[in-house]
Amino acid sequence: MEATASRNIRAIAVFCGSNTGAGDVYRDAASALGATLGRRGITLVFGGTHKGLMGILADAVLAGGGTAHGVITERLYDKGHLHTGLSIHEIVAGMRVRKERMLDLADACIALPGGLGTVEEFMEAWTLNQLGDIDKPVGLLDAAGYYQPLMAFVDSMIANRFLPAAHRDSVIVDADPDSLIDGLIGYERVTVPKWL
Repeated sequence: MEATASRNIRAIAVFCGSNTGAGDVYRDAASALGATLGRRGITLVFGGTHKGLMGILADAVLAGGGTAHGVITERLYDKGHLHTGLSIHEIVAGMRVRKERMLDLADACIALPGGLGTVEEFMEAWTLNQLGDIDKPVGLLDAAGYYQPLMAFVDSMIANRFLPAAHRDSVIVDADPDSLIDGLIGYERVTVPKWL
């Protein structure tokens, strides 16, 4: 790993479910992360809707006096999914543009629990870091161990020689929002080539 000074993280892109998941654990995690971002003065960049964990997250950021910047697609905007209380919102043509814009605005990325879209957005950011196309640390808010099966799959990639072992350290995994953000701030980029 290459030594770096602590990062200045002003905005974090958060990928998360447009559903709330089972029980209260994921709602509580979204609310806790939002409150932490607000308290720490870190701008939330997210998909811009009031649905599911996204809405809970944005509500918590705003309740804590923070800034919530939504990037929503035209299709979702037309369906009435825009969170109307946002500090800033942008309407973009489609998902590809939305993901690119969110990454442009953010200094780091976090995934809360979510479905296919959440995992896809997070994995793209992680891959772009691995390839050296961006240098924006990524983290998983591992509420109730939600991401342990994903990390077990990553371990399988390593065991089967599809991924260098050092690349497991290229993601911060933590259930506590403050610890996760601190990990992103202190992140040292993995420079081991991806090719074995």
